[in-house]
Amino acid sequence: MTKKSSLSRQGSILSLRSSVQLPQPQHVSPSPRPSVVSPESFAQPYCDFMTSNPTTFHAVNAFTKQLEEHGYKRLSERNVWNAELKRGGKYYCTRNDSSLIAFAIGKDYESGNGMAIVASHVDALATRLKPISKVPNKAGFEQLGVAPYAGAMNETWWDRDLSIGGRVLVRDPLTGTVETRLVRLGWPIARIPTLAPHFGAPSRGPFNQETQMVPIIGVDNSDLFGRSSVSDPSSGIRAGTFAATQPEKLVKVISKEIGVADYNTIVNWELELFDSQPAQLGGLEKDLIFAGRVDDKLCCYASQEALLSSSDDTSSGIVRMIGMFDNEEIGSLLRQGARSNYMSSVIERITEAFAPSYGPNVLSQTVANSFLVSSDVIHAVNPNFLGSYLE
Repeated sequence: MTKKSSLSRQGSILSLRSSVQLPQPQHVSPSPRPSVVSPESFAQPYCDFMTSNPTTFHAVNAFTKQLEEHGYKRLSERNVWNAELKRGGKYYCTRNDSSLIAFAIGKDYESGNGMAIVASHVDALATRLKPISKVPNKAGFEQLGVAPYAGAMNETWWDRDLSIGGRVLVRDPLTGTVETRLVRLGWPIARIPTLAPHFGAPSRGPFNQETQMVPIIGVDNSDLFGRSSVSDPSSGIRAGTFAATQPEKLVKVISKEIGVADYNTIVNWELELFDSQPAQLGGLEKDLIFAGRVDDKLCCYASQEALLSSSDDTSSGIVRMIGMFDNEEIGSLLRQGARSNYMSSVIERITEAFAPSYGPNVLSQTVANSFLVSSDVIHAVNPNFLGSYLE
């Protein structure tokens, strides 16, 4: 139904056909459901999802909530699964809260049968805060220390309305337990300004990402008057804490957003900047989707919809599975990436749980009977640069 025409990997365009013809099965009576469905009925929920879940952590969290609403049970990798897995059961597990595997076991499944798998990556190019994101003021401006994740911070990041989001680790002062809280500010907090074209050659680059692409997050003229920008002791931020390594104003805004009164209980955070422009339908006939981070939350979204819509009656002897992996943009080698043991261990545990006598022969049989689709998006033709493509 869709194809990707990308002007960049951060800002993308998808095209929609004006209608989708749904074939009627020949062996059953016609459904009262209409045979023609407007693509907008699929496209608008996708746009809403992309706007509400800009970071990997938000996307995985949203997917897990949707799975639970459809009867999927959460599994912990730290537990033995043999007694928990049942034929006809639906399950999911996560790693690092940034990768997800969900699967439905057919009611007639036997160990050695195949698994039908669709795998995608859920991370995207991003601009992430450095571990120490506080940087000295310059010319009366407060700025933020950031670094590119994969191929981000190219020219498409200039002059964007950038907001911030991700996860924050907070320690409970009473129990000492560290918990995760998601945060996404609803307004742009940063901008990476270009040098105006009037300046000639210096405005055309090349540019230094470390020194010339530093986001501006506010005004603070303390440097112009020789005053120190060190946090005031009365701010409530103690020296030596994680919060002391971050811009004071950012700490206070994030803390308020997640309901933290003691800034010093923030142990760490993983935050990133993202283009705050919402995903939306566009074009004269609304036959396009304008959205950032399409690569590859598009395939994750589609595979989840497919899993939730699939019927056990049509494939009762197999396991239906989807995988959404983090860190593809940097090689997939971390423990939550596709080149880890994440999916292979899940496959092995399912196979073992239903095998009278388990061994490598049964696992090899399972793999041989399985089918995996690795789904990702790629650039479609940009009509303004036809000479860059094979005919």
